[in-house]
Amino acid sequence: MSTPVSTQRPDSPITTSGTDHITIWGSNEADTVAFYRDLLGMPLVLRQPNLDAPDQTHLFFDTGDGRILTVFVGDRPSNRRGIPGATGAVHHLCFSVDPTQFESTIEAVEADGRGYNVFDRGVFLSVYTHDNNGLVIELTTDKYPIPAERKGEVFATAQRLREEEGATYAQDRHLAGALEELGLDATPYDLPSASSGVAGVR
Repeated sequence: MSTPVSTQRPDSPITTSGTDHITIWGSNEADTVAFYRDLLGMPLVLRQPNLDAPDQTHLFFDTGDGRILTVFVGDRPSNRRGIPGATGAVHHLCFSVDPTQFESTIEAVEADGRGYNVFDRGVFLSVYTHDNNGLVIELTTDKYPIPAERKGEVFATAQRLREEEGATYAQDRHLAGALEELGLDATPYDLPSASSGVAGVR
């Protein structure tokens, strides 16, 4: 199956207006706050009981743009070993970092004693690590100054250029080409080079 890509809103009975919040099961409050607030810099903006299970605590973190990550925590030990994949499970969470802070982000993750990988994912550059719950956390930065309100349009245009070329995935040249085609700034940020992390692709 190859579903077409488009920025046009589908003819659907519901139209979402954005992401309000994402909620995950966490371990305990101390380790959760240490990772999301003290390492990633997300302010803890609300703390209250889990209204569905009052013996749990519900933590609300501002991810930086008003969108909220919430975590249910209790008296559970942390576990960085990773979470098995399954249908319906969360694969990873991704948060944006400013391009000027990308290298210092890597250094901070390393200084915190966490394993990590840095990959060039074609349309952005990412560092991957784990939180204290074993959940994969991706910290990504844009490679170009893409206006937030036009990101979908840029990605859809890069997709078309990728398909026309017959490339396996959208890469830097498709993104730059999309920006130029749309009359946007295609000056790349000064970022470190990294492998794609994908073997045997064009």
